[in-house]
This record gives sequence, C-alpha cells and structure tokens, in this order.
Amino acid sequence: MATRRRGQLIDGVLLLDKPDGLSSNHALQRARRALDARKAGHTGTLDPFATGLLVCCFGRATKISSTMLEADKAYEATLLFGQETDSGDLTGNVVQTATASFQGVTQAELAAVLPQFRGKIAQVPPMYSALKRDGKPLYEYARQGIELERAPREITIHDLEIMDLSGQSARLFVRCSKGTYIRTLAQDIGRALGCYAHLTALRRTELGPFSISAAHGLEALQQMDNPSSTLLSIDSLPAEILPKKLQSEG
Repeated sequence: MATRRRGQLIDGVLLLDKPDGLSSNHALQRARRALDARKAGHTGTLDPFATGLLVCCFGRATKISSTMLEADKAYEATLLFGQETDSGDLTGNVVQTATASFQGVTQAELAAVLPQFRGKIAQVPPMYSALKRDGKPLYEYARQGIELERAPREITIHDLEIMDLSGQSARLFVRCSKGTYIRTLAQDIGRALGCYAHLTALRRTELGPFSISAAHGLEALQQMDNPSSTLLSIDSLPAEILPKKLQSEG
C-alpha cells in the first residue's frame, strides 16, 4: 500500500491575491499544493465573492495567525444604493427597496452621513455570519428564516473615504479594526441615507503590516517554476507580529 505524500516542510508567508469565487480555504489549499507544503493556514477569512489580500502561512509561520487576527484591515468596498438584502451583500435576497422617486445619491449626501461611521462605533453583527449561538453559527439560523437578537459590538473605523461615486453606486476606502463587518457597514450607510444599500464587491488591500501591492495571483503562482521564491521568510517578518515563541525559535 502506497504511503500518502504529505508535502514538504516549508516555513514562510505568502501574500496571496485571492480571486473571486473561491472560499479562503479553497484558495489556501490551491496555494499549498502549488508549493507542495505540508502545513498551511491563513489569517483572516474573505467571503467567496471578495478578492484581495489573503495572508497564507506555512510551517512554523502558522504561529503568527493569532496575532494577525488582531490586526487592522483595509478594504475597497463597492456599494449599490436603492436595495438592501438579507445578507447585506449581492448573494442575498432583496428585502428593502428605495421609493420609486429615488434617483441616486449625491457626493454631498454621502459625505454628510459618513462622519457618523468614523471612529469608535457600535455595530450589530449580521445574521449571515459565523458567530455562534448555542453551538450553531448564526448563518444556519438565518437560512431557516430565523432572526435572533444580537448585541452590538464596539469596533473602530479608522478611515472611511469616498473613492468613486456614480449616483447609484459608490466605492469606499475603509480601514477598520478586527471584528468589523463591511456588509453591515454598507447596510447601515444605506439606512442612514434613507435609500438602502448592499455590498456588491469587496477587495482587501491591507492586513496588518502587509499590502496587496506585494501579493501574488493564484494562477501566476500555480504556473511558476519555483513558487517557493514568493515566500517571505520568518526572519523578514515585522517583529510586532511574531509571537514570543517564534522569536525565541528564530
């Protein structure tokens, strides 16, 4: 009976530009196979429709996961005005619609509501989330049409700026603390405007000290002769994200 090949013992961090349509774990596993790595993990899930920076850790570098989960993140978020969905994004069902007279949102109108979402704010987590109640994730209740009361949580929006605005749609830059749901932020902005909104695209551009500018596409990685050359060594990682145990090993 043949022994199952487990892969190589590889240590390091890959900055991956996750494509649309893949779960974070699916993208991670494809990268792991491309590198032929034995042990892998990532440091923050992106929804399948979202793209951008996924920090993939291999071997001993998986020990930075706990510190990276505490890190701030930055996103480019695209909102569609005029409709709210039950999930807060384009994957859900429309549950609220603007009045027939709605003609879009002006720059002045959007700029006027954004200040209330900057700084420390209270945010109610969405039902379509992995947060658990009585051992079950909230999204399982949501799929059954059950809505449970959720306590608001304090989060911090460090930056919230308009990048583009077309009247019916806007692209916003958001830099935020851990625990922030951009889908909920989009929904709350739509409610503040009185016209409803939901998220149609999301791209993560920063996670802690890492930037999308240094990330590698999955297809390009899979076609490389030496994909391990893309890895950041543990010695090259910023000291503030290294747990003490990993520093002592280094």
